[in-house]
Amino acid sequence: MKATVSDIARNCGLSTATVDRVLNNRPGASAANRQRVMEAAKQLGYLPVADQVTLPSKPANLEFFLPIGSNDFMHELAKHIEDYASRLPLVASCRIHNLAGISPNALQNAVEKLSLRANGVGVIAVDHPRTRNILRDMVEAGIRLVTLVSDIPAAPRSAYVGIDNRVAGRTAALLMGRFLGGREGQLAMVVGSRSYRGHEEREMGFRSVLGEEFPNLTVSSAVEINDEPDASYAATMKALRNEPELLGIYCVGAGRSGIAKAIRETRPNRKPVFICHDLTRETRGYLVDDLADVVIDQNARLIAEQSVIQLLGSIASSAPYLTRKFIEPRLIFRENVPVQ
Repeated sequence: MKATVSDIARNCGLSTATVDRVLNNRPGASAANRQRVMEAAKQLGYLPVADQVTLPSKPANLEFFLPIGSNDFMHELAKHIEDYASRLPLVASCRIHNLAGISPNALQNAVEKLSLRANGVGVIAVDHPRTRNILRDMVEAGIRLVTLVSDIPAAPRSAYVGIDNRVAGRTAALLMGRFLGGREGQLAMVVGSRSYRGHEEREMGFRSVLGEEFPNLTVSSAVEINDEPDASYAATMKALRNEPELLGIYCVGAGRSGIAKAIRETRPNRKPVFICHDLTRETRGYLVDDLADVVIDQNARLIAEQSVIQLLGSIASSAPYLTRKFIEPRLIFRENVPVQ
């Protein structure tokens, strides 16, 4: 038989009115009493659980702030968040805000449209003092926060949902070195935006493994293109002209289409090894057409589902932070492209 509010009250020695206030997230209960109620509710199995995360007792209102733009991965992520949230009874509403850029100003303008009913917010944003201040104000107003894809550790977020980006960059370097089999030469790197902590971490990881294990490979150019395909196209064309024997290209963020276009147009005698991130309709085609050699995928569907679950868990929990657990990246080659 399912536990009742009265059972919880008896277990923690508080009134049913106090228990009701805590379970329904209403004011009037001290932090200590909230802790006692939530512990009792967990022990008695009152609160629902998903994937070892305790969920809230009533439906929550969630909002996500994503710099979608023309980024295929962001479109996929937003679609998966909406789809998953729509199938969960514990999500009363789920709203996606398409940020007008990656600047703190874009986030500030969007946050001003945040619903007064919002219980939890998921964010992809740059790691910047103004961004951290915006997120801190949000949390101090009683809203739970989860960062997605690129972390902001100094912000008071309850959880980060995504891959370990430094490990992803190290993996890219290991693959590049193994693909090239001891050859000596130049590589090009196309960086989305170092303002994203995730992109900065990938670059650091990539350079670390090259220095440790593949000193025969040198990054001759590393261009920051702010995820603009035209900028990545121009940077790749320049790299291919300057280094006719360019051995490899690592695309840290978006802008993949510009690199693929440049490789198609120049048709070098020996195609450089091309490694990029995120499995999308576009990158599937690059793998099949032998333009890209491997895609390091962070799994948009799994990030979407975990971000919703982690937000619900943070709303239910009295603890400010949840257990950190990275999503494992997938290595996708031409021969193992998963069915959509």
